[in-house]
Amino acid sequence: MYLVLLMIFLHCSELFAQERVFTFNTVEITVQPSGKVKNGAPMSIVCHADISQSTNFQLKYNFTIFKDSKLVFMAVKDKGHAQYEIPVTRSSDTGDYECTVEAGGKTKSSNSLHVWVTGMTKPILTAEKNEVLEGEVVKLRCELPEEEPPLYFVFRKIKMNSTPKEKQILERYRNFSEVEFPVEEGDNILQFDCFGRRSVKLEFESSEHSNKTLVTVREPFIKPTLTVKPSSNITEGDRIQFECSTVAAQMNKIEIILQKNKTILKSVRDEKFLKYFAVATLEDSGEYLCKVEQGRASKSTKLSVVVSELFPKPTLAASMTKLDENKELTLSCSINGFRKANFSVFRRNSDGDIWLRNSRNLTMRVNVNHTGSYVCKAEVKGIVKESKPVRINVYAPVSKPTLSVASGLPEVVLGKPLWLICHSAMGTPPITFTFYKGNEVKKEIVNDTYATFLDENIGQNDKSGYKCEAKNNHSSGVKTSNILNITVIVPIKNASLGSIPYGEVEDGSETAFLCSVKEGSWPIHFRIFRKTDHEVLVFETREHSDRVMWRKEAMNRQDTGTYYCMASNRANVDVKSHPITISVILAAWQKGVIAAFVLIPIAGAVTLALWWFLCKKKKAKGPSMEMSGSALAANLTSEKLTREHSDGDYYSGSGYIEDSENHMKATDESKGPDLESDEVEYTEVEVSTLDPHRAPVQKGTETVYSEIRKANNDSLENRHSRIQGHPDAT
Repeated sequence: MYLVLLMIFLHCSELFAQERVFTFNTVEITVQPSGKVKNGAPMSIVCHADISQSTNFQLKYNFTIFKDSKLVFMAVKDKGHAQYEIPVTRSSDTGDYECTVEAGGKTKSSNSLHVWVTGMTKPILTAEKNEVLEGEVVKLRCELPEEEPPLYFVFRKIKMNSTPKEKQILERYRNFSEVEFPVEEGDNILQFDCFGRRSVKLEFESSEHSNKTLVTVREPFIKPTLTVKPSSNITEGDRIQFECSTVAAQMNKIEIILQKNKTILKSVRDEKFLKYFAVATLEDSGEYLCKVEQGRASKSTKLSVVVSELFPKPTLAASMTKLDENKELTLSCSINGFRKANFSVFRRNSDGDIWLRNSRNLTMRVNVNHTGSYVCKAEVKGIVKESKPVRINVYAPVSKPTLSVASGLPEVVLGKPLWLICHSAMGTPPITFTFYKGNEVKKEIVNDTYATFLDENIGQNDKSGYKCEAKNNHSSGVKTSNILNITVIVPIKNASLGSIPYGEVEDGSETAFLCSVKEGSWPIHFRIFRKTDHEVLVFETREHSDRVMWRKEAMNRQDTGTYYCMASNRANVDVKSHPITISVILAAWQKGVIAAFVLIPIAGAVTLALWWFLCKKKKAKGPSMEMSGSALAANLTSEKLTREHSDGDYYSGSGYIEDSENHMKATDESKGPDLESDEVEYTEVEVSTLDPHRAPVQKGTETVYSEIRKANNDSLENRHSRIQGHPDAT
């Protein structure tokens, strides 16, 4: 029974839970009235939640309304809608609205709704003072109540019969702005107003204009008067007087200025008038301005003045403008149609004109120092007028020019450019210099005292002489330099080195080295170097030849090494030959001495050993004399071969001993097969002919001598053939 009741309770609970199920369909936000809302009108923001329910049960709705993501309204309702009332709208209510509804643990938001409140409140304009002086400023304040920044304020200054002047100011953080307008000359009664602007969706919306504020302007002083005496028919030489005056309420800090063409002629302070006197000239014609200033206030008056010409400018004439020194020059000063004047002739100078003579005419004999500009001045009734300057050039003749090479020496390296300088020590510039190569004109230059010429086309066989001419405006004509001949230096090419003998040289013998070049101008600087561990200069000379021979009389072992030569001339280019290797070997007599000192001790030792062995055998008992002789011969042969082999090892590396042994071996081999087959007989013959004192030494000496002589002959032939094959051999 309890089980049945429990099941019924659970089933009823499940049915009850199913009956309270709901879901949000939509949440909408609307504005009333729809569209754009006029500023000052009421406005309602309505949020409506549309839901679906399983049964009709009551829910609590929490409504939240946001404007531009800021909370502006909250309400809890039993119904699915809420209304945010704004009784009087302002432009600040413009924005994006959104509502959120929360009920039964569920939340849903509406889409964003943009509300535009059109129109702005009328701004209020106030002025700090309603009466100001010229030169002062009018301070204004414009306020947009109930509007939120950022706001633009536009102030207007309104004058009768003129376009209003505007000033626009952006206020980011306040709803009012202040500005100053200067009161200018001519401002009498001024009106000011303002209006506001704001930016909505990249569009500007403007408020209506504020009330107009009236400001009265008082003059601190009246407009100045400017007069000139005489008032008309002003002629050069007349005394003229300018007078500028005004009437001011206060003379404190008042200033009167007289100026012409932006040039201030005179000024006074704290006075009501200004006077200025001058002797009239043509340059005094023009527009004059009298200006009165006090603080920021400024008023001015203009007056045009015309001065008639009393006499025209004089004219200076010269008998000649270009003339030789020591010639006569006449300067004449005149005024067309006017003769009653005081004339003076001056020469222009940077420190001021130099007076020459009070006269209409000036005649003088000139020199180069008289070159310059001359003017004539004429004076009538205190008016001085000046003529246009006349340029006079006095010329001294050019001296004979000198032609030289820029480097100093009359020579040039083949392939290098040649710079020539033509200089004339005397002569009035400008001077015209002309360069010739042979009879051909190469270049013409106008300069003061010298000119340069670059010749880049220099040949090895170029024999053309150079000259230059100089001339100026002097009547003496052209002066010509001496002819300059240039030496063309050919750089060294292809240096080579050879020697006699070549390769191996006997100690103490003479060796000749030949260093030669294929091409190059004389003199040539020859140097021969030996290189072992370091380079050593062994020979140096300077010759007017393309080759040089150096003889080394006695070579020694220290002269072994690599040799090369270097050649250079005035082209300053060192040319190096290919290296050759020289080895200094022992001479023939040195080989003989060494062989003698080596073979004599060996022969003596062998003789002594044989003698000792024979003596010992005679005393011994045993075998027969024949066998003893045979054994003695065999032992002697074995011992001889052993000693010869031992001696050869001891003198290993000596070519002389090796040659001697080879010679002896060749002699033995020439005896034929009979000698090789009968060792006992050969041994007995060797024993019977052996001379313990003289024979071995004599045989060895003759063999070494013949080998050395043969080696020397072969070496000389080989060396002769090598040096003959060398390209520089002679």
